[in-house]
Amino acid sequence: MIAELNALIDIIESRLSGQANPAHPMAGWCLDVGELARELGTTEYHLRRMFSSLAGMPLSDYVRRRRMSVAAGDVIGGEDLLSVAVRYGYGSTEAFGRAFRSVHGAGPSQVRRNGGPLRSQPKLRLRLTIEGSSSMDTRITDRPAFSLIGHAIRVPLIYEGENPHIRELVDSLPAGEHTRLKSLSATDPAGLLQVTADVDPDYREGTELTYLHGVAVSTTAQVPDDLDVIAVDAGPWAVFTASGPYPEALQETWAATAAEWFPANPWRLRPGPSIVSIIDRAEDFSTATTELWLPVERE
Repeated sequence: MIAELNALIDIIESRLSGQANPAHPMAGWCLDVGELARELGTTEYHLRRMFSSLAGMPLSDYVRRRRMSVAAGDVIGGEDLLSVAVRYGYGSTEAFGRAFRSVHGAGPSQVRRNGGPLRSQPKLRLRLTIEGSSSMDTRITDRPAFSLIGHAIRVPLIYEGENPHIRELVDSLPAGEHTRLKSLSATDPAGLLQVTADVDPDYREGTELTYLHGVAVSTTAQVPDDLDVIAVDAGPWAVFTASGPYPEALQETWAATAAEWFPANPWRLRPGPSIVSIIDRAEDFSTATTELWLPVERE
């Protein structure tokens, strides 16, 4: 996966070289990530998810930052702003100006007049460091189609700290509702589940996702009318077990799936929900044993 991501970065640089030099054979902005993913032997979904996890930013943000870093030279050079905007894939100077300001903190006219401020995004180069000091507790399980039922809400993606919208949903449920949900659990993943679905592949902060607090049941189960349902396709899952301080151990395991497990194993993410099952926990929830279920497929 590291090789594929670096190949993608090189292709982005080729497109940027074409933009900066109209005589370059790659002149003109064109980046079909889906087609590039197929050429690299993977899927757009997996490529975007792994890039976001390893680079610490969405692929779309990296492309925009690199484009605006290169475009800054044309802006300072005095070229007509509409020509610059069109070359970098924007239909108007206003749209180009918004993208430029989002990266540099100042508009093209101000930068042209003052020579700055400018914030450069260097070209990324991803490397895999294998320490070998620990192993991940992982298993692959093939599951038939099933349903996730419970209480769902649309919430914004928040990188750091607890999501207050999710906390508000869970706290609003009476104690008896948690007991009822547990009684409905009828298949793996077992127990009360924390489900995230419909996540933006780039993992852009602020984009909306579906969060469901509920359980897994068979596709033929009778679902109470007051519960939401997420249908889950049949297929393999990678299941990662984490034990220790909660939620730190779970978060560290989640990060390690992208940084360590996927680059070293012949599996890739497929579209579908991510599921966290609480296997055991301290009474005050300071520590817990959890299972992280991620839908995967063979490369």
